[in-house]
Amino acid sequence: MTTRTRGRTAGARDLTRLADRACRLVEALGGRFSRETGIDVDRGDREVERWLLAATLFGTRISSGIAVRTYRAMAEAGVRTLSDAEGRTWEELVEILDRGGYARYDYRTATRLLRLAEAVGGGVGALRGADLDETRAALGALPGWGPVTVALFLRELRGVWPGVDPPPDDRAVEAGRHAGLLGGEHHPLRRLREIAGDAGLDVRDLETALVRLWLAHHRGFPPLSGRRPLRGGDGGGVRCGRRRGTR
Repeated sequence: MTTRTRGRTAGARDLTRLADRACRLVEALGGRFSRETGIDVDRGDREVERWLLAATLFGTRISSGIAVRTYRAMAEAGVRTLSDAEGRTWEELVEILDRGGYARYDYRTATRLLRLAEAVGGGVGALRGADLDETRAALGALPGWGPVTVALFLRELRGVWPGVDPPPDDRAVEAGRHAGLLGGEHHPLRRLREIAGDAGLDVRDLETALVRLWLAHHRGFPPLSGRRPLRGGDGGGVRCGRRRGTR
């Protein structure tokens, strides 16, 4: 076996090991937030409109579990998109938000939802710019939407809207380095795609799992060695596309 062949073999083994670790992270912590709420943005603008409402809930400083419960409560009440919210009174929205556990921000969020519904009157397509910068600017101009909410929304539209392929979230990169998936020499998005592809994962699920890891442990990462299970949300029940320990 030549030195070059040995290097390729070692590289393949290393990628398989990292793919196994990526599988454990996603299965334990969860993948895309949109899938956790039952939204599939890959199916078109109607689902993206639902994600626009859900992302507004996730963008507040509140746990993802409460955001998921609140969106589900809204959907059960017939408020699946911002246009649905426009047909409700402020008091009705507050009541639904409270039902989902969003009581800490209920008044403010009810007002924001009504303002957003008015701002997005032309549909979600009006927010889609000619390139990533234009789309970011349109989203950033929405009432109450800051950089975190914009990044969250766009991360899950990677490959769905033309030109939307942003760099990975800085928190995902930091967590990826801690988890041993990324090194300083790697191009983060390219490397995450490579690992996700070998694991049979959507790269959006892997990136979101790393953000979840950062959010759970941002005050000090725990060790990831061994087989100790990680705890997190159900993430829509994401499972890897291949069996661990196989290629």
